[in-house]
Amino acid sequence: QLQLAESGGGLVQPGGSLRLHCAVPGSSLDYHAIAWFRQAPGKEREGVSCINRSDGSSYYADSVKGRFTISRDNAKNTVHLQMDTLKPEDTGVYYCAGDPDYYCSDSGLDSRDFGSWGQGTQVTVSS
Repeated sequence: QLQLAESGGGLVQPGGSLRLHCAVPGSSLDYHAIAWFRQAPGKEREGVSCINRSDGSSYYADSVKGRFTISRDNAKNTVHLQMDTLKPEDTGVYYCAGDPDYYCSDSGLDSRDFGSWGQGTQVTVSS
């Protein structure tokens, strides 16, 4: 299992932006699909976005499509999640997850498919 580490969360006003980071150890980023999930209080964990290891193709949940952008920086072993036009309903703990056998597609994300997780970073969207 990988030891993933999220950073970049915080408090932002509606309409604002945040950029989350997921640090992946060593060269593991070359061999793992990386996804972002989020969990709001009292709600189930929701898949937000995912990026593939092979071709860099990506997936976005309908709730964030057009507002969030996932990207990989292989030189820094980091996956970023740029979040723009944030809404109060984007509030929650954001987790990055990785798996060597997963392929991101339009079929959506299931947390049970990912074997490695970070500790999470809090995102709060509020005025």
